[in-house]
Amino acid sequence: MKLTKMSHACVRLEKDGRTLVLDPGGFSEEDAAAGADAILVTHEHPDHFHEGRLRAALDADPAAEVWALRSVAEQLAPAFPGRVHTVGHGDTFSAAGFDVQVHGELHAVIHPDLPRVTNVGYLVDDGLVFHPGDALTVPGHAVETLLVPVQAPWSKISEVIDYVREVGPRRVYDVHDALLTDLARPIYDTHLGNLGGSEHLRLAPGGTADL
Repeated sequence: MKLTKMSHACVRLEKDGRTLVLDPGGFSEEDAAAGADAILVTHEHPDHFHEGRLRAALDADPAAEVWALRSVAEQLAPAFPGRVHTVGHGDTFSAAGFDVQVHGELHAVIHPDLPRVTNVGYLVDDGLVFHPGDALTVPGHAVETLLVPVQAPWSKISEVIDYVREVGPRRVYDVHDALLTDLARPIYDTHLGNLGGSEHLRLAPGGTADL
């Protein structure tokens, strides 16, 4: 499987000539979902879900499909009958040749005064990749590659480190990093690399890795 890091929380996974895209939101490239056979969305926040760009991707390829939680699926399903699928915790499905399990139910707490939206994570190909969205969800399954939300308004580095330790992946790649400046990246790299207990790696937008 080939992993391509896009900006912020978006990644593209390619296998056997097919492409799965996760969380092509408004902080990612405008064409992040272009050419996708299948698209997964973890939650409704605009840095993870951009309705206009997903509509464009679905219009461009009549065979492309989307899997998302209800709040996202309801915005797309009427225009694309049979191509937008609602999922929730515990569901399993196949998308573009990738086997996917759904884990998690709620977005991490930003502040007690703000309501928590639904958030799901996607475990791909029996744990080869796990994208938790905006939550520190532990899937209860072995994980080879964890896409860790490294910096967010709802987290601090100690929580991210403890999350990596609890999941115990072989390797970690940063996502959810658009708010992190280049000046600060070495601090996060050092702490996660020294304390997380897993190989910590980082890709610039457009960078790739073979898993």
